[in-house]
Amino acid sequence: MLLYIHIPFCDSKCSYCAFNSYVDKFNLKKDYMDALEIQLDLELKRFNLKKNSIVSIFIGGGTPSTVSAKLYEPLFKILEPFLKPDAEITSEANPNSATSDWLAGMFELGVNRISFGVQSFNDDKLKLLNRAHNSQQAKEVVINAKKIGFQNISLDLIYATYGDTKELLNNDLTEAIKLPINHLSAYALTIEEGTLFETKPQMSKEKLELTSWFFESITNNGFEQYEISNFGSYKSKHNLGYWHYKDYIGLGSGAVGKLKNERFYPTSNIDNYILNPINIDSEQLSADEIKMEKIFLGLRSYVGIKKENLDKNELKKAQLLVDEKKLYFKDNTFYNYDFLLADEIALFLS
Repeated sequence: MLLYIHIPFCDSKCSYCAFNSYVDKFNLKKDYMDALEIQLDLELKRFNLKKNSIVSIFIGGGTPSTVSAKLYEPLFKILEPFLKPDAEITSEANPNSATSDWLAGMFELGVNRISFGVQSFNDDKLKLLNRAHNSQQAKEVVINAKKIGFQNISLDLIYATYGDTKELLNNDLTEAIKLPINHLSAYALTIEEGTLFETKPQMSKEKLELTSWFFESITNNGFEQYEISNFGSYKSKHNLGYWHYKDYIGLGSGAVGKLKNERFYPTSNIDNYILNPINIDSEQLSADEIKMEKIFLGLRSYVGIKKENLDKNELKKAQLLVDEKKLYFKDNTFYNYDFLLADEIALFLS
């Protein structure tokens, strides 16, 4: 079982951010964390969790490092009996708010993996994205995390941004690999509705040739690509759980959960969530929807698509793609050579 915990508080709103997050609700932190406990009690029953059944926890946001480690303590006490001994426990964090005290406090609670939202080591690009840190802070926070004891450290980089060049992206990668990290996520800037960049579509400038070069450069530096946006000598258990279509609890305002063929949606309004954290909408997934999701996830990652998940017509198309060297077949599974083509291949198969 996977568990995702959403923390919707942020110091500032990034220009590209479409996630459920708030910069003006800090007074609600304690009430929100209390509400998470109420929802968790419901989910433990709904998912019928047993001892040692949680494989991974991912604390995302928003910015989890805006909430003090002490406020996480009650949740961790509740979760302790359900965690596998080797459970991966990840928290996202931003360089400007992940103080040494916060990192040490989370490490003490059992968090054993940190994912830093660095995005770039170019200060002009960070300003363009409205990030609240600079490149020096980003370097220092990763080094601090390593000193505190974190063995598994990841950082995010953003590409396909207005002004990106090979030189700029190469510098971002060069600075990243100097740091004690074993995982790197690279995300294309996308323009989402409701963001500051919504009226500036020119800010997103993806060039396939540049993206392909960037991904190749990352892998050439020892970070194996195991999903379209994720690279590393360490592969996140939590990420892999999603791509293997495992069930997961979604805890918090705007989170999403899945159990078999049902998906759950806690309210995305933080005030309403605090008032009633167990007011959760749900939807039934059809067999066709589940199948399509498995195809998309499999093609975007090294998980692949099992032969038995495809019907006769889809198998014919898959074999055609094998003949054209767009896919390869091994151990009863179709695998994708180029994750950047994943969506196109999925649409062709369907």
